[in-house]
This record gives sequence, C-alpha cells and structure tokens, in this order.
Amino acid sequence: MVNPLFYSTSEDKPKQLEISFASDPTGQLGAQLNTNDRSQTSEMFCPGYAAIGRLIEGNTVARRSGVEVGDFIVAVNGVGFRRFAPDENDEDDELKDGTSEVGEALSPEELALRKKIKAKVVPTGQPGEAYGALLGSIKSIKGAADPANPLLLSLERHGWDAKSNSWPRFLVARDGNVPDAMMMLQTHEAWREKTFPIDRSDDMIQAVLKSRAVSEVDAEVDGFFPTLYVNFSALQRLEFVESAHVVDAFVMLVETVLARQGDPRAPRLCQLIDLTGVGISSKLRIDVLKHVYSCFEPNYPETLEKMVLYPVSKYLASTCNMLLSFVNEKTKKKFVITDSLATVCKELGWPLQKVEAAGGVSEYIEAQAIAAASLIIEEK
Repeated sequence: MVNPLFYSTSEDKPKQLEISFASDPTGQLGAQLNTNDRSQTSEMFCPGYAAIGRLIEGNTVARRSGVEVGDFIVAVNGVGFRRFAPDENDEDDELKDGTSEVGEALSPEELALRKKIKAKVVPTGQPGEAYGALLGSIKSIKGAADPANPLLLSLERHGWDAKSNSWPRFLVARDGNVPDAMMMLQTHEAWREKTFPIDRSDDMIQAVLKSRAVSEVDAEVDGFFPTLYVNFSALQRLEFVESAHVVDAFVMLVETVLARQGDPRAPRLCQLIDLTGVGISSKLRIDVLKHVYSCFEPNYPETLEKMVLYPVSKYLASTCNMLLSFVNEKTKKKFVITDSLATVCKELGWPLQKVEAAGGVSEYIEAQAIAAASLIIEEK
C-alpha cells in the first residue's frame, strides 16, 4: 500500500559511517577534504573540523565505502575530533549493539569508555589548529603502517536541511547578521514541525499534481540545475483549488529536488513560471504567487539559482516586475524575464532543438517531468 504521507526529505538524525583501511593499509581515501576550522560563523554547527569536499574518480576507498560529499570526519581510530558533543538522540549506531566499530564484543564499562572517547570534543584554538591536529593523527597512523592498528575514520552524514548544512544559507540570506539568521532558522524549524508530514492523498493536492500545474525537469546540460516548472495556465483552470494546496504540492517538489543534489551544503534549483496564455495584467493569480513565495523564501533560502518568467515581452517586463513587488531585491536579481525560447533553454540548460521538436515548453515538460509523477497516487 502506498504511504500517503510525505515527510521532509532531509534526515533529522545524522548517519554514521566507518571507513576501515584494514584491507588496504596503504590505500588513499580518494577524496579532497575541506576545512571547517577557519573561525567563521558559518561553521558553528559543523560537527567536525573536516568534511568531504570532492570525491576523486576511480576505485578508491571512499567510493567503495559509500562516502559522499559533505560527510564530516568526527573521529580517527575511535578518538573524537568534534566541535561539539553529539546529541543524546544521535548515539553512535556502531556502538549501540555493544560491539566496537570492528565488531569486538565490549563490556558495559568498555562500551561507556569507547563512547566517551569517540565523542571527544577538540576545542577551537587558532584557525586551522584542530584541522591540522586531525590530519596529523591520520598521517601518523598511516605512517606507522601497523596491521594491528589500521586507519579507521568515523564520518557523520547530515541532511541537506540539517543545521550543519543549512545554517550558512540562512546566514547569507540575512547578510551575515547572526541574530536575524538565527531567528530565521528557528522560525523555519517551527514551520517544518508544523508542515510535515503532508498528506499527499488530499484530493486538491492530487489535482494540482495531475494537472501538471507544478512539475520538475532535470537539466540536460552539465553544470545546470533541475527546474521547478509552474504552469499558470493550468493553475487558472484549477479554480476550485486553494493556494495552500498549490503550496503543499510545490513544497513536496522542492524537497524532492533538493534531496537529489550531490552536495548537501549547496543544493540548488531553478524555477520557470510559464505564463503562456495568461493575461499578465488581469488573470495572473498573484495570490498563489505570494503564497508560494512566502513559503519558499524563508524556508529554502539561497537554494534558488534563477527564476525564469516566460513568455513576457520586453514591453510588459516592467509590468511583471511591479506585479511581483512583494519579492525581495536579492531574489529579483535572479529573475530572467523573457519572451525568447532560446533564452529559456540557454538559462536552464535545455536543448533548444529538443524543446522545439516537442512542440514547446509545456510539451517538453510533459515528456521530461520526473518528481511530480512520483508523487501522484493513481486510483485503483
């Protein structure tokens, strides 16, 4: 039976990952590390001082072990290198069953000691000091090449909307003002608690999804991001649907798209507002736009790469800007208002010839849509 409830796609509880070099003592991790030890405010919720910044191609230890970009290194050979202690609810899965990271049976006393050592907090000192100590520990163990003490890295994986990854985005959204960013983050957390789960079996939400009024398509050119597509002509035909239902459908798509991004620290998406067949001055459902924006801007800050409004002639561009006066200036800088299909394809990473062959934007979306279809509950 299909579960009708849609939960946030960002995990609340971090996942633990142990990487042992026992079978490959001289092997390289196969990843580029990023430091989180620069004494910057954006790092305050990072649990460790080093994170995986990039995976190197090839059959590396990291790839074989399932390491992903954004994973934090929090311990080396069972000794913690943490910025702060783990939450009690985030107890290490590897030690929960009474065994060590390598499967050794532990007495209650040994288990308690192992947990304490692994949760060790390394105080921040001079910039780079803790990061350097972590690298030094790794190099020392690797250099010793002791078969009885192979390198063992403990990593934590946090969701894209966890504070460790989302805090820098909230900070940027509030121009580095920590109190304002903290208030924004706390308001977002309260919103998440109230919003999820969403009952996607709701008839009105399903009507929005099945109408293709909102859907999503991947870019077909490297270096571009997925696009959330809003078909306002389709929305116009859903007169019985309230804006709240459109927002719920939109939120589920946003969550689905952002969860698929390769880097939880910087998930991005584009938006295309298709105004084909919609009167820009009289028929545009501004109430829906306002409701969607009032949800997206404070809860998914710095995830919008660009917003394309099409087709809008250059003569109506100023009118369109006035109608969207409720949008903040930072977001307006990401607007692309155009009546050129070539510009749309260029901005979103779509092949122009393929879109033209499909018959236009809406037809191309219909053929390419991904996430919306996965959210639709088919009647039996």
